[in-house]
Amino acid sequence: MKQHIAELINAALTHLQQDGTLPSDLAPTIMVENTRDKSHGDFASNIALTLAKPARCNPRQVAEKLVAALPASDQVTKTEIAGPGFINFFMNAASTQAVVADVLNQGEQFGLAQTPRKERIQVEFVSANPTGPLHVGHGRGAAYGAAVADLLQAAGIEVEREYYVNDAGRQMNILAASVWLRYLERCGQTLTFPSNGYKGAYIHDIAAGLFADYGDSLNRPVSEVFADIPADEPAGGDKELHVDALIERTQQLLAEEDYRTVFNAGLNSILADIREDLGEFGIQFQHWFSERGLTSAGDVDKALASLQEKGHLYEQEGNLWFRSTNFGDDKDRVVKRANGQTTYFASDIAYHMNKFERGFDKVINIWGADHHGYITRVKAAIQAMGYDPEKLEVKLVQFAILYRGEERLAMSTRSGSFVTLRELRDEVGSDACRFFYVTRKADQHMDFDLELAKSESKDNPVYYIQYAHARICSVQDKLEAVGWQWNQENGLANLPLLATEHEKDLITKLTKYPELVENAALNFEPHMLANYLRELASDYHTYYNAYKLLIDETDLRDARITLSQAVRQVLNNGLRLLGVSAPEHM
Repeated sequence: MKQHIAELINAALTHLQQDGTLPSDLAPTIMVENTRDKSHGDFASNIALTLAKPARCNPRQVAEKLVAALPASDQVTKTEIAGPGFINFFMNAASTQAVVADVLNQGEQFGLAQTPRKERIQVEFVSANPTGPLHVGHGRGAAYGAAVADLLQAAGIEVEREYYVNDAGRQMNILAASVWLRYLERCGQTLTFPSNGYKGAYIHDIAAGLFADYGDSLNRPVSEVFADIPADEPAGGDKELHVDALIERTQQLLAEEDYRTVFNAGLNSILADIREDLGEFGIQFQHWFSERGLTSAGDVDKALASLQEKGHLYEQEGNLWFRSTNFGDDKDRVVKRANGQTTYFASDIAYHMNKFERGFDKVINIWGADHHGYITRVKAAIQAMGYDPEKLEVKLVQFAILYRGEERLAMSTRSGSFVTLRELRDEVGSDACRFFYVTRKADQHMDFDLELAKSESKDNPVYYIQYAHARICSVQDKLEAVGWQWNQENGLANLPLLATEHEKDLITKLTKYPELVENAALNFEPHMLANYLRELASDYHTYYNAYKLLIDETDLRDARITLSQAVRQVLNNGLRLLGVSAPEHM
């Protein structure tokens, strides 16, 4: 209907330009929006306000000329000029009710783009360090990223979902040292575990698996491990120096092959758990990208060589620096240290070079809010290498704070005191997790209320929406119980009988779904869809409680059930885009 109105406006504009009423060089973008107040009609356009200045005319006068020149339409019952020059359009009931047939005919395709966009987008999300199980904070990024990717695909865009595996660097070495020390304990030795090591129960499990596979072949005397190691923090030392010395000693005592065995035991175990956890959460990736692969493929050296060739690197005190201040950063960044080791940032540069070399039209990074400071430096590197930094879109996700009653639950991977995503799913279910995580804008803090997520009440949004879907599904059982049948064609033919405000509002709500999906996709805001589904479910519950569906009058009964089935289909489609099931019975 919006397209139809835009075509009417365009025809009026062309006519006014041809007769000289308006300048011939005007080529405005015609915007048509849903009205918020139904007393203002169904749709409104600000075209007259857009044209007023270039036409050197009062906007209301422009609106009057446009309205007078509008071609006749059997879908528009009347137009009104409001405020400074808005044109409001009132549609006839039949044109609005046509959406019910569209929903039922298109089924699961309703709301999806009919024409593919010539755009290829990569969405990288989660990308948690494989140093421990996913916790509830990671869960929000996972749910948000998956919903964004699915919405973009619904909007007709080719999407590739990617997980960047941070399988190199200091944190992974701390993990390896932590696993080995627990392995030494498994071998019967006694030691003081580093305060900055990974302490979760999963470390003991990995160490037990290592012992089962290799026996005591990786065992070394604890006296050699801790000899001349700087004191740990509880003993008055520096915990960072202590753990770094332990890493170096671990590598020395095990040598390359055995150290790689320990390293891979930790990495592979945790990464397998992450893959399984996300799979059970309904999230799949087309590509798991290894950070170590950047080095082995020569991408890090290639990226630094590109920056060097363009004059964006310089040496100082033995370190190699990227002159990121030339591109808006607050300070220059080290990319290679004096000892020859490249930095995390160098890997980030190489990774983004790799992304752009793969030919994506846009790259979307979904990061935790604590990565805010990385945005400027990464965009600086992208620009310095000759790519368009505007093709990188970074969406920040605030942490989810988990509450059980009044108790705030901890989330510290290093200490091992945290609630895993798997534990959360086991307690409240994946549906509640997926939905609750996207009920607010990603950059806003959210409190995850466990008790609310488990409740069977209208205050629990996912339950309320799913119950609306199941409620409509139950109508078929009730029909059969009384020996009636629903005739869809008869229902569509009798939609004009749906004259109550509740029914009109439901139909109007259905017309808004396709545009809402597109807007949620292009603005990366799945909470828009979550809010829409909640409103649609609420409207339907109100309608269901106010009017009987199973009445003796066949035509009206079929019409009401037909509308209900259209609502059910849209609820199903929207929930699916958010990774939430639509149960038929509850």
